Amino acid sequence: MSQHPVRFILTDIEGTTSSISFVADELFPYFRTHIRELLDLKDLSVVKDAFAETISLAHSADGLHISSDEEIIETLHRWSVEDRKITPLKTLQGILWERGYLDGTLKGHVYDDVAPRLKEWHDKGIGLGVFSSGSVAAQKLLFGYSVAGDLTPLFSHYFDTNCGGKRETTTYTTISSSKLLISPSEILFLSDIPEELQAADEAGYQTIQLLRPGTKAAWKHTAADFSAIKL
Repeated sequence: MSQHPVRFILTDIEGTTSSISFVADELFPYFRTHIRELLDLKDLSVVKDAFAETISLAHSADGLHISSDEEIIETLHRWSVEDRKITPLKTLQGILWERGYLDGTLKGHVYDDVAPRLKEWHDKGIGLGVFSSGSVAAQKLLFGYSVAGDLTPLFSHYFDTNCGGKRETTTYTTISSSKLLISPSEILFLSDIPEELQAADEAGYQTIQLLRPGTKAAWKHTAADFSAIKL
């Protein structure tokens, strides 16, 4: 680990603060079960824009020519099954998940060690942020309606794929220099994915791989959970 003091901690969600199974076994199935409800919301500008982007990406990424609402829904359903990291899909997932969180059907999973450590870091004046492939709206819902209560007051920043890919060094450079205005050497990035840690490391960040159940050590700095992270 770097000798530089940590002024800001940027954390991934899946496999880091929360179990991958929560997303795969609860959030994704909820979206697919309720996906047709998007047709009732298609007059909303955010849904309308996401549908238009879906049509465009289906053509540019998959070589498909779609236009009808049914084809859009089918495409979104397929992308969900394939767990595609596509912005309009993430946006629409967040819209439906909000309904589930608000009515109590969904509760965001966080590991037991996460909330106490986040609060400790926050109380020490260390800034906290989230960087996930899920939309910012979905991130806020997961932490806002978590099993540990509302954790959103602890975070000052949220980032998703709109700021760049999680495995691209330039994304982390942009986050540090244009968004946080903090030297990368004073930012600690937490993730379970070695490729993400590599990108952040190349941008000058401090990095730690979380070894949650099922994750194999594949990075130079590791921690079993948040309580094992020493700053």
